[in-house]
Amino acid sequence: MAVSSTIGRRIGKIIAWLVGIVVVLIAALSIFILTFDWNRARPWVDDKVTQAIGRPFAITGDLKVGWRQPVGETGWHSWVPWPRFSAANITVGNPEWSKQSHFATLDEIDFEVKVLPLLAHDIVIPAINLVNPSVDLERLLDGRNNWTFNLPASTGPSEWKLDLHDIAFAKGNVALSDQQKKIEMQAVIDTLGQPIPIGEAMKQQEEASRNASAEVVGKAGASKLAAQASAAAASEAAAASAAASASASAAGGTSAAASAKPAIAPYAIGWTIKGTYNKTPLSGSGKFGGVLALQDANRPFPVQADVKTGDLHVGLVGTITDPAHLAAVDLRFWLQGNSMARLYSLTGVTLPETPPYATEGRLVGQFKAGGSVFRYENFTGRVGGSDLNGSLTYTAREPRPLLEGELVSHLLQFADLAPVIGADSNASKARRGDTTRQPGNKALPVEEFRTDRWKAIDADVKFTGRRIVKDVNLPITDLYTHVILTDGVLSLEPLKFGVAGGTLASDIHLDGSTAPLKGRFATSARHLKLKQLFPNVKTMQSALGEINGDASLSATGNSPAALAATSNGEVKALITDGTVSRLLMEAAGLNVANVVYEKLFGNRDVKINCAVADFVATNGVLDSRVFALDTDDAVIDIDGDVNFRDESMNLGVHPHTKGFRVFSLRSPLYVKGTFKDPHVGVNATALALRGGAVIGLGLINPFAALIPLLAPSNSKPLACNQLLSQVRQVPTAPPPGQKQMPKAAISLDGVTGNKSGSSAAAGGKKPAVAAPANAAEYKGS
Repeated sequence: MAVSSTIGRRIGKIIAWLVGIVVVLIAALSIFILTFDWNRARPWVDDKVTQAIGRPFAITGDLKVGWRQPVGETGWHSWVPWPRFSAANITVGNPEWSKQSHFATLDEIDFEVKVLPLLAHDIVIPAINLVNPSVDLERLLDGRNNWTFNLPASTGPSEWKLDLHDIAFAKGNVALSDQQKKIEMQAVIDTLGQPIPIGEAMKQQEEASRNASAEVVGKAGASKLAAQASAAAASEAAAASAAASASASAAGGTSAAASAKPAIAPYAIGWTIKGTYNKTPLSGSGKFGGVLALQDANRPFPVQADVKTGDLHVGLVGTITDPAHLAAVDLRFWLQGNSMARLYSLTGVTLPETPPYATEGRLVGQFKAGGSVFRYENFTGRVGGSDLNGSLTYTAREPRPLLEGELVSHLLQFADLAPVIGADSNASKARRGDTTRQPGNKALPVEEFRTDRWKAIDADVKFTGRRIVKDVNLPITDLYTHVILTDGVLSLEPLKFGVAGGTLASDIHLDGSTAPLKGRFATSARHLKLKQLFPNVKTMQSALGEINGDASLSATGNSPAALAATSNGEVKALITDGTVSRLLMEAAGLNVANVVYEKLFGNRDVKINCAVADFVATNGVLDSRVFALDTDDAVIDIDGDVNFRDESMNLGVHPHTKGFRVFSLRSPLYVKGTFKDPHVGVNATALALRGGAVIGLGLINPFAALIPLLAPSNSKPLACNQLLSQVRQVPTAPPPGQKQMPKAAISLDGVTGNKSGSSAAAGGKKPAVAAPANAAEYKGS
């Protein structure tokens, strides 16, 4: 017992000494911390941090260490004080090549550290307070940047783990100078006076974006856009409700609380930016959540932005899931601008030139290592005076990203399609920022395609224009096209219009991977009604019959005008089993007395036996092999050419009467001039000769003067079956930039006695070119 008692007293003394030593050490450490001038440690701290980050680091203000009573701790933990560190006037240097001397400056920083977690190698910092932080970011054209630090290589995983709960600051400044992206920008970041819920931010941004839409597409357009968006939102909400109900039924009554999404944190920090992007003014403002909201990767992090650069205006409100790793985005997205083509410089997405536009919809996306996917879904918009609706999906992939989707316009203004091929006015070009000017004497657009952008992205997009609003003289009703862009080759398969009760469909291939661009065009016209082709020509309203035809052309050139000027190929068309106004035929033959008779006593129709047109294009010149119309009353053949190189026409119209005509001038007509300024009239030489004969015979005998005005029948009917058989042969075309061997001209023996073919095609000297069409469909038309 005595031995046990002695051992117990010794152990008690040892424990007492240990406790005493600990108390003394703590007291000494406290006295040291409270009394030590920590400014003397600044050189040591500066040196260690400089070595750690590979940049000059300096604390030029006071360095202090103090103790604080724990906040939020309970029990005995509340008796363990936390050290509080503070430093003033901190600078972080830049690389030698940088224009700015400092990468970052800070008026003051202070933070507290929990003591007990240090025993487990956890550095827990409840909050860091920053006063006037300022950061200057810089990147050179060669790719060097100042935000990449040369940190020393780690020999292994660190035993220490940092747990930062919050960052608070009064105001921060960020400057960015990026020579690669051509950005010069300054941003100011500050805490909001009070938290703002996402619903309130949504209302604010919606109002701001719709005001911006009104500035671009007008108040009426913005009002229509708002109505479209409301209808789309209602439809989307109904679909979502139905899906949720079906899902709940399938789950067998799973509780709503179990499937509820985490609440979205409110906005806590605001920002503003100002500067230039690609030498274009840039400005904007926005909000995002507090730093605490970043801690939960499953909780959506709120973001909001309203940014304008040049004429482009972007607004968004929504969330980012796990913003530290950019897992996903879910945003309400507004976009306005003068032309969609300008989005290329911002997004890298190749889009056509358009009139001013405004859209709004939902942008969702998933960031993936193998290829991020973003979808602008169920969006609606206004493009010029047309509506636009649909969904587009962007997939980041190698070697090129892919844009897919389907677009629909319920009411399409035909004029809004003009900018796509550069056919809009010079004033319109100026509004959308294009410096190309269409010459006043040119009808075909000279604005070049931007083929350099075609290799930046692949595309597979379908577009439907359900109803086209156009000039009353234009018999187009609807539009469908399937746009495919692959490695710089643009295809429209097909580009299909509803025209005059029939269809005009083209397959267009433009190879922009070469210079100049190489184009191939195959077009078919089916069941075009004569009456509907000329809706405002009274003499055509009783006409019956249909036009069917095919064309195949190849060309090279970087604009519509250049392609037309180098085109090679064939154009063929025919009319069968139709009728046309007798008045129109008599007028074409300049049979004056018969025109007067029809005007006074009625307008009977005549049957069209056949009408055929066969043109060959050679280096932009369209020559007629045969161009003729045969009816019960007359035969009309046309010869000459249409020159797309200088946009000129030189056509002769030769009417030949069937049956006896009184007071028939029977003089050839001509169609001359340019596409912009055509001239149609009577061949003055032939008419003068006829008039001279009248005068000469009148001097001999007044009754003999009538002889030149009498028109006996001297025309045989066209060999319609032979002509139609030859015209129905499908056209072909050589590769772009090449010509084909000449093809024999179609014979017109019997039209004017000794005439064989049109004057332009005599001897079969005109070469023919083409690409296959649907022969079976053409023959059955």
